[in-house]
Amino acid sequence: MTRSTRERIIDEALRLFAERGYSATSVAEIEAASGLSPGAGGLYRHFRSKYEVLAAAMGEHAARTRAQVAETLAEMNALDSSIALEERLAHLCEAGLAKVREENELTRVFFRDLSQFPELVAIVREGLLQPMFDAITTWFRAQPEYADAELDWPAIGAVLGGAVVHYRLFEETVGEPPGRAELDRFVASWVRLALGLLPHPAVHAIG
Repeated sequence: MTRSTRERIIDEALRLFAERGYSATSVAEIEAASGLSPGAGGLYRHFRSKYEVLAAAMGEHAARTRAQVAETLAEMNALDSSIALEERLAHLCEAGLAKVREENELTRVFFRDLSQFPELVAIVREGLLQPMFDAITTWFRAQPEYADAELDWPAIGAVLGGAVVHYRLFEETVGEPPGRAELDRFVASWVRLALGLLPHPAVHAIG
């Protein structure tokens, strides 16, 4: 699908911000990367400033994430409960890992540049990060196997979701996974930890 000029500006600006940093990226560089004449003011036909491009990127990624989270939850809740819990857990973990990888450029900008823009931090926190953690909590509460487990699900979601986020962030910043645990080993261990929350020992274990 062909991207509009506005979409190209947002995508290329976010890529450059992730690579070089917000302050080190000029409007002319964004224009050139977007297929516009650098320095000719093409960006200003769509945005009033470089900051507005950044804010648009944060807002649009947050809105997309909310929609994706709702769609993914609906798909996972539609899975036949006869499917082994281990498989459902693995799918949940893999979906989280895929989402964090998809947002790797935004994540880099978030941790490096957004401290100077608290209003954008709030957008990312409430629109992108918290919905991911809330989705984990919602999913666990919906599974029949966990119905009798009276646990602090938001805190558990923070622990399990945090492990997923940390795995991808560590891999992106250090160049290898934490503990040198390959993806399949991480998912299997994540599932084992989640199975340990069951009120009764799981009959089957993976890995």
